Amino acid sequence: MKKIKNAILALVTILSVAPSAIAQNSLLYKVEGENIATSYVFGTVHMMPKEDFLLEEKVKTAFSESDFIVMELDMDDASMQTEMMKYAMLSGDDSLQNHMTAEEYKILDEYFTAKLGVGMAAFNKMKPFIISSTAMIAHLGQDMASFENTFVQMAGEQKKEIKGLETVAFQMSMFDEQPYEEQIDQVIEMLQKEGGIGGYFDKIIAAYKTQDIEVLYTSLNEFFEEDQAFKEKMLDKRNQNWIPQIADLSKEKTVFYAVGAGHLGGEEGVIRLLKTAGYTVTPVE
Repeated sequence: MKKIKNAILALVTILSVAPSAIAQNSLLYKVEGENIATSYVFGTVHMMPKEDFLLEEKVKTAFSESDFIVMELDMDDASMQTEMMKYAMLSGDDSLQNHMTAEEYKILDEYFTAKLGVGMAAFNKMKPFIISSTAMIAHLGQDMASFENTFVQMAGEQKKEIKGLETVAFQMSMFDEQPYEEQIDQVIEMLQKEGGIGGYFDKIIAAYKTQDIEVLYTSLNEFFEEDQAFKEKMLDKRNQNWIPQIADLSKEKTVFYAVGAGHLGGEEGVIRLLKTAGYTVTPVE
């Protein structure tokens, strides 16, 4: 059950992006403007191998200089995990077997049995996004790190408040907008690509470590390749919704924003949208 809860908290690694218009290789940006206090935007990977995890001093400094922290969700909300579990379950008598072929079920059953010691029966009442995030966790094993968990710990130590740009209900509802069959197909495709899920995920981590938004886009856009409409909902629309929130939250206090790195780049990315809104956005060197 702990692995399932970890999968829910990890969510899907939402990192696909639109073509980048950002020249600098950076994941940390300073945001300045006439009507806001100087703030910071940092791009995260929701889960990665501990051996690749690095929190640069400039990120720690920006975090410490900020009055409070804003992430996609209010990660220190005690009720968040319980609420996520509620939205993670399929309704009524439905099961994942109803949304996949016998061959797909067998592939997933064998993968989870080999990696986790439990088969698909343990996940049959869960929604497909749990399968996706659990597949990632199964690949990473026990040696997994999370920027979000690290920031929650740092916020506690520095007595900083954490707020969320979105609610759990909103984030969970997005996964119900894409047919479950298509979500399962995406997981199967990742498992069966050359190099398997490890090869796919390793490309993401490699791109993230170089802080190259363009390479990150090229590596990650595969996930939404067959469903651009869903990509617009998962990325573009959310980015657009965040800009007025950033303007409001940063009106009087310095804020450290931590969101999935895939939200930074592209014509509809957070960095471009902030500039269009009239703010000065510069990479922190």
